[in-house]
Amino acid sequence: MASVAGPKPRTRPTTRRRQGQIVGAAGVGLAALLPAVLWHDVVADVARLRTVDTTFVVGWAPWTLMILGLLCAIPIVAEHLRDREHRFHRPGTGAWAGWGVTLYLLGFALATQVAQIHGKYS
Repeated sequence: MASVAGPKPRTRPTTRRRQGQIVGAAGVGLAALLPAVLWHDVVADVARLRTVDTTFVVGWAPWTLMILGLLCAIPIVAEHLRDREHRFHRPGTGAWAGWGVTLYLLGFALATQVAQIHGKYS
């Protein structure tokens, strides 16, 4: 038997938008700090390399991908800061979010492999 309940209380769109912005900012902050916490010794060893060779490029590739993924959040923030009533406002930052998540996850997966190789040969 289905229960009959009244309409659910609605939150204001500005409250939901503000909550989404806070969650998004916390997520980007966590994504920026997590690699430093997990792989600080690997990054320190890669930073000590002085010759530009295959080891140097492979060592910096995951962090470059993660930084590029985090930088994709800039257009999203810029779009949220714009006036929605402005003449040239164009909603739609889904592609930036998709690229950001994809680049970050690829970098995270590659960083995991680089850390495993570092642990094996260090």
